[in-house]
Amino acid sequence: MANAILTPSIIANEALMHLENSLVLGKLVSMDYSSEFSGTVGDSISVRRPIRMATQSDNLDVSSFNTDVEDANVAVTMNKTETAKFTLTPQELTLDLGSDRIQNIVESAVIKLRDRIETEIATMYSSVWNYWGTPGTRPATFLTLAEAGATMTDMAVPLDPRCAVHSPMTAAYLADSLKAVQVERSKVTTALEKVSTGHYAGFDHYSSVHMPRHVVGAQGGTPLVDGGSQAVTYAASKATNSQSLNTDGWSTSVTGLLKKGDVFTIAGVFSVNPISKQSTGRLQCFTVLADADSDGAGDCTLSIAPAIIITGPYQTVSATAADNAAIVVKTGTAGASYEQSLLFHKNAFLLVSRPLNVDGGAGVKVSTKSGNRMSITCTETVDFNTLQRKYRLDVLFGTKAIYPDLALRLTA
Repeated sequence: MANAILTPSIIANEALMHLENSLVLGKLVSMDYSSEFSGTVGDSISVRRPIRMATQSDNLDVSSFNTDVEDANVAVTMNKTETAKFTLTPQELTLDLGSDRIQNIVESAVIKLRDRIETEIATMYSSVWNYWGTPGTRPATFLTLAEAGATMTDMAVPLDPRCAVHSPMTAAYLADSLKAVQVERSKVTTALEKVSTGHYAGFDHYSSVHMPRHVVGAQGGTPLVDGGSQAVTYAASKATNSQSLNTDGWSTSVTGLLKKGDVFTIAGVFSVNPISKQSTGRLQCFTVLADADSDGAGDCTLSIAPAIIITGPYQTVSATAADNAAIVVKTGTAGASYEQSLLFHKNAFLLVSRPLNVDGGAGVKVSTKSGNRMSITCTETVDFNTLQRKYRLDVLFGTKAIYPDLALRLTA
């Protein structure tokens, strides 16, 4: 491939192909709403949450029964960009770079774009409150996965499709333990196929180097709920499915008491099946949505999800937290870090991408290409003083844990 035909269009096509083939998490999550965006940085849309209705049993007289229709929307913003740049000198431009050289340049640039996209998807783990496993014990049995799957089923997560993405080491432990049930493939062509480790316990399993390690907060003290009756209504919490929770009993004046993504339970507060509203017999897990500090009295107000809702079609728990109910942090030893696997239905997480609006202008060549999941823009300029030809590749995207109740974290 001669340099004379090295156009932004050719580079954009090559980059798009490599980007889409190299995605793992990006291929497993929903892309349903990409077409609704304009391609402008900061563009937002509202996605409607599913409506749940209460019913009445064994009584045909419904004169005293009524259920309000509660509409709720989730804001999704396309606010993330990533750029890769490279330059070709006049000497390079004089020579035939060759198709292999061009491919290597583009692949190197695309790796950086892919890493940002995959990392942003993986970091949404902190929005997920369903939690399973023992910190410090790597999951390596069919039973552990089956228990996690049963927990998801209790929470009305659809059975199909479910996938599980693990760190390479956790994937290796699982693969060794469950190799008898794995299906070997004779040919692999994409990154997703290459990192697939089989289907078992109701999940399609994959490994990814982008799976996060969660760092646990400093903790300290004997944490308790500070004040009873802190339940909220769906109407008050529906935009975020979150609330503030007043707590006390912590060590005083601790910065980083709990970290975003820490998970805890409250004594006497059990999860319920979203459909039947029957208790699952397991304490409800709550995730902390923002880093939190304790004050000089050991008090701390936490931003948590899910919201504590005790009645109605959107009920999340069996009962409100009592004053002085004990809080137990489940995510591990203070200050330690633990690998997190994500088990989820595709609709739990959203990735959206649109062509970036770029005005070419004088002396600037622009080409944008869109594929099945991503869009990429290649821009070319020439430095008048040095005659270097400069290229940049840009992606515009957004991510959102749109239905985090359809996911579960498996700790290692």
